[in-house]
Amino acid sequence: MTFSILHIDHVQVAAPAGQEEVASAFYADVLGMNPIEKPEALKGKGGAWFGFGNQQLHVGVEDPFSPAKKAHPAFRVAGYEEMKTHLRANNIEITEDDSIQGVERFFVFDPFGNRLEFLK
Repeated sequence: MTFSILHIDHVQVAAPAGQEEVASAFYADVLGMNPIEKPEALKGKGGAWFGFGNQQLHVGVEDPFSPAKKAHPAFRVAGYEEMKTHLRANNIEITEDDSIQGVERFFVFDPFGNRLEFLK
């Protein structure tokens, strides 16, 4: 092959229309991601973008909306235990999972019902 995939640039999750403030409250205020200004050509489509490290998470509007209950992005976390404490303090339900030997992880659902995974 003369090509290779370098890394993930961004992942996208879906949300219902008009929920940009809810997305910002969760992804920026609770998870600590940085809001990113959407390109002018895409602002009219709604949704919100967030950055962390060298990656981005895009919240896109889907109509009709259906949350991703199984498909999900997974995030490796520094301060894993502190994050769990922070999420619980913000009334976010955590589901710990030990089904893979040697992997410490938990799942949460965003305000729209999309599944998110966090790994130590």
